[in-house]
Amino acid sequence: MADKSTIHIDEEVGSDSTLHDGSQTNPYKSLQFAYLQHTDTSSYVVKRKDEGEDEATYKPAAKAALKKAVNYSDQQKKKAGKEKEIALRQKQEDEQREKALEEAKKIIIEEDTSLPRATRITLGEKDPAKVKLGSGDRTKEVDYASPNRGTRVRVYGRVHRERKQAQVLFVTLRDGFGYMQCVFTGPLAKTYDALTLTRETSMMIMGEMWEVPAGAHAPDNRELHADYFEIIGKAPGGEEAITNKVQAKGDAQTLLDMRHLVLRGETASSVMFVRDAVEHAFNTAYHDLHYVKVSPPALVQTQVEGGSTLFSLPYYGEPAYLTQSSQLYLETAIPFAGNVYCIEKSFRAEKSLTRRHLSEYTHVEAELDFITFDDLLTHLESLICTVLDLVFANPRIAAMLKELNPSFTLPSRPFKRLRYADAIDWLNEHEILNEDVEPEGSPPRAFEFGDDIAEAAERKMTDIIGVPILLTHFPAPIKSFYMPRDAEDDRVTESVDLLMPGVGEIVGGSMRMYKYEELMAAYKREDMDPAPYYWYTDMRKYGGSPHGGYGLGLERFLAWLCGLHTVREACLYPRYMGRCKP
Repeated sequence: MADKSTIHIDEEVGSDSTLHDGSQTNPYKSLQFAYLQHTDTSSYVVKRKDEGEDEATYKPAAKAALKKAVNYSDQQKKKAGKEKEIALRQKQEDEQREKALEEAKKIIIEEDTSLPRATRITLGEKDPAKVKLGSGDRTKEVDYASPNRGTRVRVYGRVHRERKQAQVLFVTLRDGFGYMQCVFTGPLAKTYDALTLTRETSMMIMGEMWEVPAGAHAPDNRELHADYFEIIGKAPGGEEAITNKVQAKGDAQTLLDMRHLVLRGETASSVMFVRDAVEHAFNTAYHDLHYVKVSPPALVQTQVEGGSTLFSLPYYGEPAYLTQSSQLYLETAIPFAGNVYCIEKSFRAEKSLTRRHLSEYTHVEAELDFITFDDLLTHLESLICTVLDLVFANPRIAAMLKELNPSFTLPSRPFKRLRYADAIDWLNEHEILNEDVEPEGSPPRAFEFGDDIAEAAERKMTDIIGVPILLTHFPAPIKSFYMPRDAEDDRVTESVDLLMPGVGEIVGGSMRMYKYEELMAAYKREDMDPAPYYWYTDMRKYGGSPHGGYGLGLERFLAWLCGLHTVREACLYPRYMGRCKP
């Protein structure tokens, strides 16, 4: 051990470790640490080299340095004392809580069978109802209790929020249909299950429905005064609590890893409810137009939008791909069904990480028979507005959209129509440069006729104009093989992109070549083997007709409607380059 009256400090070779004892062979690194270990010692020596000396030697610690060490020691003692006090208080609180929990375990609650029978309702039911189920002669009426004052009901759900105020426990329950505030008082609020209640716990609650008191707030202006409850599935608390696993401003990739829990939040779930309403609205709009819904295959052996974005896979010894679009198959349904549509998955192997790209997305596609290009544009405009009207006619969805995107306004008709050539002039007039130039690394330049208007420039233009744009008549070389030329300008095709502010392109469409000779010439021009497309070519061979169609990206539509930063937020589980989990 070190001499009790002399403690050695060497800042170069010493160590502030309890393995060192302050001896000359095991010195400390700092005077502060040394003083903390040996406050009863009167002599501290520090190894240093003063001016004019050849080597460092141990010398008494300077008074100023020693004073700092004393002050530091006093601060540490006060800190340790405070920590001890807090630890003691925490221990007492923990003991009191454990005692309270042990007492709570003794409280047993049972349903009061003398009360009226509780009728099960969902949390979204608001009005008295005798709901008819079935149709025709097989209808039956089911009584659902009115959630008015004095009605005893039984509800199921998960704890969305919980808070204790005095001796009252407030629980906001969630079941997918809506939210309901439940109030626990008396013995119910003192049970072990109530005291240890955690968010996302699933439970059943019985009680009477009451209007909330004047000045108070609760979902749908009502609350359930509980008289009995049961825990069905208890969620963890502490470090495993959902509030620790999922944080609103957490890392984006972590939130995607925890997507299954993120979806339980109000914002993410609202987007999913809106998505459901939008998809239903598309189905309704098409059915009202008497379009026939079909389900084309996802496994294909032909390409639609170019081979570079195909996902390939082995198929019983043959090559196959995940479809990029159902368009070609939809076209073959026209001869027997007339106007047709589908809502299916499409897959694009684009190595792109932009806000509007996905590797798997939902494609709303339709093909219209015996139409002109102007008919196609009018249909698109009408369809979008009809779908929006149907969505906003649902009060619950309209309320969600007001929360998600308060600045959204319904577009007015007619949509702005802008030819590609005029768009090129507009971009140049507004000094928006083409940054997607070859060879890579070349400086941006003004746009020229024939350039593909890349995403960044397209979005700038759309956001400045600020209204939906039907951008039409793209040059043939930058469009797909099946798009016919415009009769008045052979340089361009009868093609259209629908652009929306904040998102850009949400729809791509065109008329389709319907003459056999024209399509065969297109195969040859694009150096495509027509053999695998025999079934597509036969449509022209056996009674072709002027027709056109389009594909709408549902996630992009939702990003525009809900004001989302990225289309990934519009998916249940997004798939894009680098992510295929959970």
